[in-house]
Amino acid sequence: MVVEIEQIDRDFSVCKVADYSYADLNTAFCFVGKTDEEKSLVCLTGDVPPNATDREDGWKAFRIRGILDFSLIGILSGISGILAENAIGIFVVSTYNTDYVFTKKEDYQRAIEVLGSAGYKIVV
Repeated sequence: MVVEIEQIDRDFSVCKVADYSYADLNTAFCFVGKTDEEKSLVCLTGDVPPNATDREDGWKAFRIRGILDFSLIGILSGISGILAENAIGIFVVSTYNTDYVFTKKEDYQRAIEVLGSAGYKIVV
């Protein structure tokens, strides 16, 4: 099975928010995470809400293309292992359909190149 990596040509930010009242949940990309300690938001940099208490800009993303069955094992492990071997830090957001992998902007092109060299099909 050849895993396809789809590049997302957008800039992302990771933030903490006081609440989600200013977050536009209808934008193309908006990931929320809430725990007993924080409310997090990953969104396009231009969509960071005014009530963000902390933020880190400069993230790029790609997604594993297609809908991943929950029984599949090791896809994300393979990707993260290759990137770790190349000293590329990541964070991941998983949705029902697939996984989104984020790297810092300065590491993004190298991440795409090493994954392509490792046999992943890169889709623009």
